Amino acid sequence: MIENRDVILSVQDLAVTFGDTVILRDLSFSVAAGAVFVILGPNGAGKTTLLRALLDLIPHGGRVTWRTQSISYLPPHEFLQRRELPPLDIEEFFRFKTRNLADIKRVLAEVGLGEPVLRRQFGSLSTGQFQRMLIAWALVDDPDVLVLDEPTAGIDVGGEETIYTLLNRFRQNKPLTILLVTHDLQIVWEYATMVLCLNRQKLCMGAPEEVLTPQRLKDLYGTGVKYYQHQHR
Repeated sequence: MIENRDVILSVQDLAVTFGDTVILRDLSFSVAAGAVFVILGPNGAGKTTLLRALLDLIPHGGRVTWRTQSISYLPPHEFLQRRELPPLDIEEFFRFKTRNLADIKRVLAEVGLGEPVLRRQFGSLSTGQFQRMLIAWALVDDPDVLVLDEPTAGIDVGGEETIYTLLNRFRQNKPLTILLVTHDLQIVWEYATMVLCLNRQKLCMGAPEEVLTPQRLKDLYGTGVKYYQHQHR
């Protein structure tokens, strides 16, 4: 049970309906400050819808209570696909968040990107560089909460490990809470402190080693899921 003083997000009876279609129903849970809270579920389970409802980007029922206003959201696809983006260089993009060039250079260096990247256009970055840049952009204003929707989509395995290693290092330097949608069970075993199993409603929630049993994964994803528990936490 999480003490109230440690809760950064509280959700009660959350429901989302589009027309006559129920996307989410009867969702209640809380997230502790400093947690890596992973949302797992099959395609169409409502994971992205849940994140958008938590951020009040779409209409929803129930109650969502944040104990911070310092939240940074890194959305899926819209940025990752880099379609119809404005003709900005990286420095111009960062200045939508801060005018402090020293902070911009610092956070870019922390994700492994040098100062010359500031003068480059979006389209000139590799997928891995682009994702590192977006994570730097999400962190440049020093948020309390980072909300990530499939942050390594389209990145090779080596790049995935680097991105999550970077995020874990940021958490060690600052009490950063991360809400994360991912399909990668290996990442869950490695980094998650709490898992919400979602398929339009809550199927299970708890520490991954306690709730991600073979049967629960089968119930969540159906057949064909490989079960492998990572041992090095």
